[in-house]
Amino acid sequence: MAKSIQSLEEFYRYKFNDLPLQHNKHIGQFNVFRIEDRIAANATSTSYIRRDFFKIMLYRGNNTFHYGDRAIEVKGDTLLFFNPKVPYTYDKVEPDTKGCFCVFKEDFFQNSFRINLHEIPLFSIGFYPVFKLNENEYEEISAIFEKIISTFEKDYLYKYELIKSYITELIYRTLQLQPAEELFRHIDAGARITASFTELLERQFPIESTLQRFELRSPKTIAEKLSVHVNYLNRAIKKTTGRTTTDHIFERLATEAKALLKYTNWSIAEISYALGFEDQAHFYHFFKKQTKSSPSSFRKV
Repeated sequence: MAKSIQSLEEFYRYKFNDLPLQHNKHIGQFNVFRIEDRIAANATSTSYIRRDFFKIMLYRGNNTFHYGDRAIEVKGDTLLFFNPKVPYTYDKVEPDTKGCFCVFKEDFFQNSFRINLHEIPLFSIGFYPVFKLNENEYEEISAIFEKIISTFEKDYLYKYELIKSYITELIYRTLQLQPAEELFRHIDAGARITASFTELLERQFPIESTLQRFELRSPKTIAEKLSVHVNYLNRAIKKTTGRTTTDHIFERLATEAKALLKYTNWSIAEISYALGFEDQAHFYHFFKKQTKSSPSSFRKV
């Protein structure tokens, strides 16, 4: 199987054959790039993989980003957010593409009073991380990136603190582009238990080894882990999302199955075992019902 997660240090080695000299004691925590420079250096995207760092990208051009199990068509001016929990890649960048992107690890914001990355909807699992920008919005976001780049290139004692403030400005400005009701759900008991359910479900993924096994496959086992009655869990999730607990589990299971079929060389029997099925036949019927395609047919596409 191909490596399933890329560290920020490996990202630097892949892009530059070494770690950036500008980092010094902040090595591996933050960097910012112009897309035009990466094109000139003939840099290419890595395979569909998770990273152990966050990325914010301002993109002017056309491309297809493969995020989770989605293929996202990007045209024109777009702002994108990527987090360590979701694998992604993108197609070859066209020569006339412009923009910037910054990368940083969670540690970069450690002990910062300004922001907690885990509380930001832009980096949440299940959030659509793509923002189409009009001309004025593009210019405004581009100006923030220019401040980041200018500060990063200076030899200034507190430059990383200033950069943190610019990234915070970038994040909160982006939150204004999305209606508040779409960013934040009502904080009630049902929403909290739904969030806990989602976090517990996602914590089991991605499946990175044929020896790993998805165990929390039923609403009952998840309810026990959350120390709530299964009926309460089911009611809360149905009320909050409009879908059943089983629907969510099966959808996530199907998403992982598609990723393993497409991006690993594991046998179908190995994938079946890793996903917690009793045998290959049960996995076949599940996948067929969820996707209208057999595992072997999906793999060939």
